Amino acid sequence: MASFVQLTDDEYDEIVVDDGPNNNDGVEEPKADDDVEEPNVGMTFSSEEEVRSYYMKYAKHKGFGVRRRNSRQSEDGRVRWFTLVCARQGTVKSQASNILKPRQTERVGCKARVNAVLNEDGRYTLSSVILDHTHYCSPGKARHFRCFKKLDACVAKRLEINDEAGIQFFYAIDVGPDMRLKNVFWADARSRAAYQSFGDVITFDTTYLTNAYKMPFAPFVGVNHHGQSILFGCGLISNEDANTFEWLFESWLKCMNDRPPNAIITNQDKAMKLAIARVFPSSRHRSCLWHIMKKLPEKFGSHSRYDKIKDSLHKCVYDSLSENEFEERWAYLIETNDLRDNAWLGSLYADRQFWVPAYVKNTFWAGMSTTQRSESMNAFFDDYVHSRTTLKEFVDQYDSALRRKAENEAIADFNSFNTEIPCISHYPIEKQFQEIYTISKFKEVQEEFRGFLYLTISYLGGDGAGHTFVVGDEIKVSDGCIKRVNYFVCVYGENPLDITCTCKLFEFRGILCRHALRILAQLDKGEVPPKYILDRWRKDIKRHYVNVKSSYEATSNPERQRFDRIQNCFYKLCSNAAKTERNCVKLIGQLEQLKSEYPDDDPNVGTSTAGEVTPMDGTTGKVLSPLVVRSKGRPTTKRRTHPVEKALKKPSTRRRLSTTEVDYCINIFYTTMNFCDTSS
Repeated sequence: MASFVQLTDDEYDEIVVDDGPNNNDGVEEPKADDDVEEPNVGMTFSSEEEVRSYYMKYAKHKGFGVRRRNSRQSEDGRVRWFTLVCARQGTVKSQASNILKPRQTERVGCKARVNAVLNEDGRYTLSSVILDHTHYCSPGKARHFRCFKKLDACVAKRLEINDEAGIQFFYAIDVGPDMRLKNVFWADARSRAAYQSFGDVITFDTTYLTNAYKMPFAPFVGVNHHGQSILFGCGLISNEDANTFEWLFESWLKCMNDRPPNAIITNQDKAMKLAIARVFPSSRHRSCLWHIMKKLPEKFGSHSRYDKIKDSLHKCVYDSLSENEFEERWAYLIETNDLRDNAWLGSLYADRQFWVPAYVKNTFWAGMSTTQRSESMNAFFDDYVHSRTTLKEFVDQYDSALRRKAENEAIADFNSFNTEIPCISHYPIEKQFQEIYTISKFKEVQEEFRGFLYLTISYLGGDGAGHTFVVGDEIKVSDGCIKRVNYFVCVYGENPLDITCTCKLFEFRGILCRHALRILAQLDKGEVPPKYILDRWRKDIKRHYVNVKSSYEATSNPERQRFDRIQNCFYKLCSNAAKTERNCVKLIGQLEQLKSEYPDDDPNVGTSTAGEVTPMDGTTGKVLSPLVVRSKGRPTTKRRTHPVEKALKKPSTRRRLSTTEVDYCINIFYTTMNFCDTSS
């Protein structure tokens, strides 16, 4: 591996490809800390702990972890010398039982270290220093290293206070002529910014109940560079007809600056399909395959040939590698089972371009084959909301859920940046993916390299413009059998080089298939052409949305920096004064006197008023609670029961939101407008 030095913010920005919104334009960001002096041979410290403290501070400033490597003690028990190294020092021999599935490791043989020796005067002097690292360093991610995961009481208290403060969301509210709440949509600023990076493909699903009014939870979900679900806003709706979906889609599109997704996956709902055609006419729409196939028992469970029909349909859908193959198998299914008059199958065939894999694999779906992304997001919210959650409680819990989601992404960023999966081959193109892609996506690439075991290659022919290869592969089909399939890989040009495969894996998932990779290796290509390295899977791109201020993640700004400095000074004073009532009263009195010296610049700071919501007929007035709605499209399987619901022995009676609760929710939505305008 090549040797890399510290990656500064300016250097990091030079490799930024994602050009998302920057909400700090025009604001000069202050430095969090002064520069820490670099270690030099001859630097002297009074104790071992002082050496460690200094090097830890330097490491955190530069963005790498620290651990103790070697030491030696004298007869009197004093440490004669010791070594502090980068956390990524050394190498680890894989202990995995399967050599084709190596375990993730952070050890990459980094040489950065300092060595300290004990002097005759009892002090420690740095005898050797190595500064260069064999990997990138990221100061912004240093907090995730184990050595830095310690919070003092002051920081912990500040985090608790920040938790209670919040900046909320873009929102849209729909009310009826009687001023009763019908539909709500909202999205926080971070989700809006993340859409700029990962909004090419989304899923949308409403098969999930969340609150006491049976209002379906309607999340817009995508997938990030780790393959994790990421939220792009959500709604609570009172109906599931075309007009309601159209209102929700238009609200969401406005929130996303009128930029529709390239592709959208939904369940098989006619109202959704109609609304998508109206609002997203340029987006490729796909119906959820899982929702369609799960209806088989309902449609044919009582049929005498159910098992044969089921097997034939599965082979037709899952094993057809081309449109022609699907057409042939479908015709065989209909004829042999005398199903020409079956209305359900007829409707499926008419809509085959919306759900059959052979028809949709030419479109990029980011690895999302069904609306399982929405369903997994719903399961994620299960820890926070349940069927008795009121609208007020839902607003309160929403932030907590997204905070955990953001932290999971931050941890995945850290792991991808500071650990790696060892390569299983000697091909340089595998090494290229290892250095560029996130851990989760490199695992997918590595799965294709493992597939080399089952491939055979033959040259079909070509001319000056291109060459065609036949790659034989063994794949498992729906009945568990192994099927031998020939794929055609075409290579055009030299610089740039184009390569295509009839399996369409790259077009469908954004991961180059084993067939194309095998041909590249056969042609002794040391690198994959840049067009086949997708930015959305890379780990070395600075994603701007992680710096966008939200209600669940506060980012640095000059005022916050000053507030933190003042709070640090006050923390110990407050802790001491709080020990006795006398000191507490005394300090409060002194602070009251100080208030006159630091008056508010704006007398309205900290206050907010609820705005008015305009219904469809143009009248204004108080917004009333929603009615309990009857929704459609619920899954036949029982929804997972939340532990809170299990703990409730006696079901409570349904009630409408009180005026206070409605005011609370509307107040939150309205007080967010100024923030959302500035962060969009």
